[in-house]
Amino acid sequence: MAGRKQRKLKLLSETANGDERTASEKGRERLEPQTWSDLPVELLELIMSHLKLEDNIRASAVCKWWHKVAISVRVVNQSPWLMYFPKYGNLYEFYDPSERKTYSIELPKLHGSRVCYTKDGWLLLYRLRNHRVFFFNPFTGEKIKLPRFELTYQIVAFSCAPTSTSCVVFTIKHVSPTIVAISTCHPGASEWATVNHQNRLPFVSSIWNKLVFCNGMFYCLSLTGWLGVYDPLEHTWSVLAVPPPRCPDNFFAKNWWKGKFMAEHNGDVLVIYTCCAENPIIFKLDQSEKVWEEMQTLDGLTLFASFLSSHSGTDLPGIMRNSIYFSKVRFFGKRCISYSLDDCRYYPRKQCYDWGEQDPFENIWIEPPQDVSSFI
Repeated sequence: MAGRKQRKLKLLSETANGDERTASEKGRERLEPQTWSDLPVELLELIMSHLKLEDNIRASAVCKWWHKVAISVRVVNQSPWLMYFPKYGNLYEFYDPSERKTYSIELPKLHGSRVCYTKDGWLLLYRLRNHRVFFFNPFTGEKIKLPRFELTYQIVAFSCAPTSTSCVVFTIKHVSPTIVAISTCHPGASEWATVNHQNRLPFVSSIWNKLVFCNGMFYCLSLTGWLGVYDPLEHTWSVLAVPPPRCPDNFFAKNWWKGKFMAEHNGDVLVIYTCCAENPIIFKLDQSEKVWEEMQTLDGLTLFASFLSSHSGTDLPGIMRNSIYFSKVRFFGKRCISYSLDDCRYYPRKQCYDWGEQDPFENIWIEPPQDVSSFI
């Protein structure tokens, strides 16, 4: 009987000691510092979703767990597509440079029309026969008419999608070196408004579109490199006292005025100068110092240049970043000509192109629909 009691007491003592050891171990675990890899998945996803593409890629290299989470929330934006205008018929082609694929669609509503500009996936078109001006979305088939207007010149742009109440269409024509005629309109208007403006500095409008909407203003690059600015809210026009961008003497070759492209990105006005025998030069307008700065890098940005409308893109596939994509496709439509600022060379190699020889009405960059699968 005594032996049985001793065994029970021993068992109870061991159990108590075991509980003490377990509690002690748990206490030590709570005191140990937590690592980043111990973050809850919900918190890690939240952090990763706020990172830029390049930072997301860096974070994904930390460990397998971070790589899995980073990939799950990574967003790679869709690059603009190059829209080709047919010489005959109504079959339009769209080239995706990121996938190197071409899609075709019949657009009979565009028959007899000339494309003038594109923004936010919308086209601005002009029908020469009856002076009809209208917007058209090739991916949805939507059409928005504007009052008739004789567009005898090509410098025309609009601020944002015509479905927005703030959409403004802008066009400019130089009457003399010191006078320009500016015409504006908006969806739902009954007529265009045209006003002559006096220039403080000489301004001769360019032959093709060198025109962007930035910070609520229309910026227009003149034939000689001066920059005119129109405020659609105040209805004011001025030519900035900013000297034209400086280029090497041998940069200006035949048709040099055709080899200029203009884009906008996050409030910055960018100008691309090209020449068949030289590498492209990119300038950014420093509005505080009133000078053009040459850019040695695009910091991951991608530019898409065409005569009628140029665009910028961020968070694109890595191979496309810090490059300029031009509106020309080589190798049987399988590769777009681009210039890499990282490598200081064209791709494909030795594909420097005389842009002065290209038909400006051959193609234009356009933002594709968000759901590409619904279009293709």
